[in-house]
Amino acid sequence: MAPDSAPTPVVPTNLATSVKPAVKDLPTAKVWAFATGQFGWALLSGIISNWLVYFYQPDAETIAQGQTVFVPQGLVILGIVTVVGGITAFARFFDAFVDPAVASLSDRSKSPRGRRIPFLQFAALPLAVVTVLVFWSPVNTTSWANAAFLFVTVIGYYIALTFYCTPYNALIAELGHDSKQQLNISTTISFTFIAGTAVAYVAPVIWGAFVPGLGRVNAIRVTFTILAAIAFVCMLVPALTIDEREYVDSKPTSEDTLTSLKETFRDREFVKFVSSDIVYWIAITMFQTGLPFFVTSLLKLPETSTTIYFVLMTGVSVLFYLPVNMFAGRIGKKRLMLVGFVIFTCAYVFASLLGSGVLSTIPAMAQGVVLSVACAIPMAIFGILPQAVVANIAGASSKTTGEDRQGMFYAARTFAMKMGQSLSMLLFTGLSTIGAGSGFGYRAAAVCAAVLCGLGGLIFAFYDEKKVLAVLEA
Repeated sequence: MAPDSAPTPVVPTNLATSVKPAVKDLPTAKVWAFATGQFGWALLSGIISNWLVYFYQPDAETIAQGQTVFVPQGLVILGIVTVVGGITAFARFFDAFVDPAVASLSDRSKSPRGRRIPFLQFAALPLAVVTVLVFWSPVNTTSWANAAFLFVTVIGYYIALTFYCTPYNALIAELGHDSKQQLNISTTISFTFIAGTAVAYVAPVIWGAFVPGLGRVNAIRVTFTILAAIAFVCMLVPALTIDEREYVDSKPTSEDTLTSLKETFRDREFVKFVSSDIVYWIAITMFQTGLPFFVTSLLKLPETSTTIYFVLMTGVSVLFYLPVNMFAGRIGKKRLMLVGFVIFTCAYVFASLLGSGVLSTIPAMAQGVVLSVACAIPMAIFGILPQAVVANIAGASSKTTGEDRQGMFYAARTFAMKMGQSLSMLLFTGLSTIGAGSGFGYRAAAVCAAVLCGLGGLIFAFYDEKKVLAVLEA
């Protein structure tokens, strides 16, 4: 038979209908829709991380401005821990063990809408509501009832945050189909993360406008309610605009929670990264928590100056986002992160000297400017690269093991973050009580952050980036 008359092959009907079309790369508009969710939860996270201690463990300056003292102050828990420090540390510690359970639920989900998106839609409203409730103490004076209420709401906040953030972060590895796409997604969400955090830092300017009519405490509460409403809408954007099934090629894992967690921590490169990450989060949380106090107690500047400094820090940092993205592709994420560790360590040492005789020749306002600019570059580096590193490790693990446990990798990273934050709250709130009138405790906290940041960089130096990328790009 002539070649041109050969019979056309017949594809069996069941095979033809079972072929799954290839997943699409996430278009730019969808990347920004995804990043909008990051803006929402970053805004809520910024409210808690930046203002909870400031609200519930006020210094003399804020009390003089009309701040109510809602919970007992001092080292009243076993004589070694403050109420705020104990509550926030325990809540983060407790929630750290919720992360693997939520990750496992997401990894094993068989929802027809995908493994991650339904969680985002479910968790957005509870997360926004409980963030506001954290600051709504039921008794308008110092009371242990307020401490009990704070305990419940802070735990609720961290659980709700886990139900949103763990599936959300897992999508970074799944929506990005290679290292370059993962880095681009991480860069984009870093813009919205820092924007959300910056808006949280602008809160004093907003509540300052409400103070004449509402008083300081109610002005703060109204401000946080408005911001939480904005965050809620933003968190719904990726859930309502992205069809996960079009862009993600993954299957529910068959592993139970404990097995998945064990397998995750058997990845040696991930263990190196996450060990460094714990120490990093202790340091950065101490710095973020202490910044308002550095401004008011060490530099003796008004609290609105905190907003000025953070806006400056954010603006300068954003200028470095594209260079960080570019250089990470050329010289590697590891080298840039090590540079970030070094700069952050030096910046924390500088923070410990604010308002002291050592810097007496520099005006107080200028000292804050120097600190803000110094922190800008590492803020850009750590705002982008750690998420991309986890995405690389999770993607390489999926190729090696055949199990799509991206949720568990990000849960383990979140576990590290919250363990670090727990220890940070204990350290900062305890150290800040030392020589409260002189500000010595705040200086000690800054020195502690510097030492820990240096240690984190030393640990991360052992991470083998070349090995991970070789597997991922094979």
